[in-house]
Amino acid sequence: MTETRRRPGDGTGGLRTGATTFEALREQAVTLRREGLSRRNIRDRLAVHNNDILNRLLEGEPPPEWTKRPNARDDLRARARELRLQGMTYDRIQLELGCSKSSISLWVRDLPKPDRKRTKEQSSAIARRGWDRTLQVREAERRETKEAASRDVGRLSERELFLVGVGLYWAEGSKDKAYARRERVIFVNSDPDMIRLYLAWLRLLGIKGERLRYSVMIHETADIAGAERFWADLVGADPSQFLKRTVKRHDPRTTRMNVGESYYGCLAVRVPQGADLYRRVEGWWYGIVGAASHLDQRNRT
Repeated sequence: MTETRRRPGDGTGGLRTGATTFEALREQAVTLRREGLSRRNIRDRLAVHNNDILNRLLEGEPPPEWTKRPNARDDLRARARELRLQGMTYDRIQLELGCSKSSISLWVRDLPKPDRKRTKEQSSAIARRGWDRTLQVREAERRETKEAASRDVGRLSERELFLVGVGLYWAEGSKDKAYARRERVIFVNSDPDMIRLYLAWLRLLGIKGERLRYSVMIHETADIAGAERFWADLVGADPSQFLKRTVKRHDPRTTRMNVGESYYGCLAVRVPQGADLYRRVEGWWYGIVGAASHLDQRNRT
């Protein structure tokens, strides 16, 4: 068992664990910091759960850039205070900057309130415009984040597509049960992009398109014929590859949310005589699970 002793007056918090001196631990901490790890990552990696000791280990080492808080919020705060000093209300500042009134309140609450010179109706109109502006800013931020994340992916290798496809099938495809042996390859989804990705994965595995069979699963109140045309065009299938549709009856006690022109139901994609493929998919999946567990254990130490 590792012996832990404390040495008074050495400036290290009394830490000395076996042969691991403070200096050696600091060297490890500094190395990890310069590799870009956060304080929490370093704490967990080195099993140092005393904040005072962690501070001493990292003394003089600046945090990596990715852990720093962006300056954009500081700029907004400064601008909000400037506008408040000009006599603007929360509604006007929100309209100008596109941030929430709760944030504005926190930023300027120590400043004097401006005199109200508008009617209630005028204030309400400004408030509505301010909220619309906030929604526009939030939507722009959403788009920017998603586009940046999309660029992060770049091009996929065949191996990456293979692994993604295995995970996709195991999340959305049919699975064999011990109490009902049905080793069938059936994938069901309503998202056209998911269907495209799944078909790309099947092609990577050498499954030809003409081998596949499709069926539409849809609510009875939808445009069923239009939905079948949509899916047939999407997958490039011949009408003879479509099996009998599954139609869900309407329950008048429920309110349906999946309505409108963009509702096409779900498409089920079947690989006939796919027992061997199913067994390989299951084996691939458990191979991924085992590899991930091994990697996770390595990251924990």
